Amino acid sequence: MRRPARLGAGAPQGSGVAFGALIILVIGSLALVALDVAASPLGRRTVVAGLTVLVLMPALMLGQYAPPPYRLPYRWRWGLLLVQAVLTYLPLLLFHYRWLSLLGFLAGAVLLTLPPGTSVPLALAVGASGPLLATTGFIDTDRSALGILLGTAITATTVFAVAHLALLAARLHSSSEHAAHLAEQRERARMQQDLHDLVGSSLAAITLQGETALRGGGAPAGSGQERAALTEIVALSRRLHDDVRSISRPDGGDLALSEELAHAQRVLTASGVEVRTVLPPRIEAAPAVVGCMRFVLREAVGNVLQHSRATHCSITLRTDGTTVRLTVRNDGTEAAPPGSGRHGTGLAGLSGRVLALGGKFTAEAENGAFTLTATVPRTEAVAPRP
Repeated sequence: MRRPARLGAGAPQGSGVAFGALIILVIGSLALVALDVAASPLGRRTVVAGLTVLVLMPALMLGQYAPPPYRLPYRWRWGLLLVQAVLTYLPLLLFHYRWLSLLGFLAGAVLLTLPPGTSVPLALAVGASGPLLATTGFIDTDRSALGILLGTAITATTVFAVAHLALLAARLHSSSEHAAHLAEQRERARMQQDLHDLVGSSLAAITLQGETALRGGGAPAGSGQERAALTEIVALSRRLHDDVRSISRPDGGDLALSEELAHAQRVLTASGVEVRTVLPPRIEAAPAVVGCMRFVLREAVGNVLQHSRATHCSITLRTDGTTVRLTVRNDGTEAAPPGSGRHGTGLAGLSGRVLALGGKFTAEAENGAFTLTATVPRTEAVAPRP
């Protein structure tokens, strides 16, 4: 039970290595910019612009490329991308500086921030802008158009590959942590069932036999001391049976479900997915209903980590006087071809568990988003099979 829990401890090793490589890459490229500044006529305007770029660019680049758990929210990266574009093109267009090495970092940031359908054309446009500015004579440089294009392409692909590998390492780390969590929950459920079936049934038999003996069911009457001892044994076995039932009962209540939600937020955030949760102030439902919702949430998080390239995920839990409704929606889902059966087994298991409680289960993929909804009566409408 302890060993799987340690699988999710700490930050992903691959993310740390990739982050270090990005830092070296950023510092080395900005050193080239500093050399370009030193090679330019050192006027006041050159020094001010150069210092501004050298001070702001490291923070902008690392904010754009940082892997989880250091990754900034998506809307922040959009703002950083706009500022980075201004600091890249403004010195080129207004001051005609030869800081073409920054174009590769901008193209890499475009590939990392924007959706694939938009990022690739814009990155190509950024790469083509360097040779265009050089061939039109707008920028005075001794580099050829092909050299500028190759330098921009190499920098952009290096930045994208290192940052994307860091993101994949974080996603794999989160999947391992979630798998360990699932294994722990399944082992706990198995132990609870074994405890209930083996120990609970034996204690119930002991209690029944003791009560029969106290009622004088065919056995010779004993002394008062023997009856007192037998009464104490029956009371002890009854209390122990109640304790076993309380231990083996499925977890329920706000605390158990809140722990599952906290785990979902932690593993999704660590994999670079922004999570938004909407929860009621208090959840009052039968233990079997809460256990079902925990199971649905665990499987839904596993689907997000394993079967999507999600950047956003929303988890909504609503309850009224009669039902409890859980909705998990994420982007980054590719449409599965007809008959592929992807997600089929997992969704069938979720649907069966929800239907066993008299609920309703739906799963829909539309416009690159996947929505999973489970609605269960607040009290058990249909008792699940043991």
